[in-house]
Amino acid sequence: MKTVSAEKIAGMIDHTLLKPDATPLQVEQLCKEARENKFCAVCVNPIHVAIVSQQLNGSGVKTCSVIGFPLGATTTEQKVFEARSVIEAGAEEVDMVLNNGALKSGDDEAVRADVVAVAEVCHAGGAILKVILETGLLTDDEKRRACNLCVEAKADFVKTSTGFGFGGATVEDIALMSGAVTEAGLGVKASGGVRDYAAACAMIEAGATRIGTSSGIAIVEQARTAKP
Repeated sequence: MKTVSAEKIAGMIDHTLLKPDATPLQVEQLCKEARENKFCAVCVNPIHVAIVSQQLNGSGVKTCSVIGFPLGATTTEQKVFEARSVIEAGAEEVDMVLNNGALKSGDDEAVRADVVAVAEVCHAGGAILKVILETGLLTDDEKRRACNLCVEAKADFVKTSTGFGFGGATVEDIALMSGAVTEAGLGVKASGGVRDYAAACAMIEAGATRIGTSSGIAIVEQARTAKP
């Protein structure tokens, strides 16, 4: 396994708190930790975006929020509204959940149109779009199709999972997704079950360019003591 420096890995982490019972005080603590560790972003539910944006102002850490979360089963119009709302509240990055029902039924146009609509709103607002595939629900062929559709729809990243019980990131899925989108310039976010330094390094070696985790502090602390 190739090792990654603490500084580099910190700059790839989306410090995440998506629990339904998260409080404003917990979110403020999350932001404090992100500033201290120089994480890439803080990822929260829409209700907390304004707090995060205020707390991170001038820090260099980005504000990220999720939409259509965690099922992806809202309408495109609802996703567009959510995306516009979180961007207006200060989000610089948006993680949306793919319409997996449409994907599994073979309705690629519905999947593409869903992502296109949100991508347009994000890019008009200066935000980037990451699309959550929920890989635990998909076959390898469906994962590839989803990645290709995200490329066509001009998303900025593809992401493995919501972390809400459908399976998390795997090295195999990261390699598959990276192979499908890297040439087109999209990033790959490993999310769901990445809880330690060894797992994070394995994901990065497989092609991940971003790590979504609630264990960012532990990962960075382990990186500081890792042997090269």
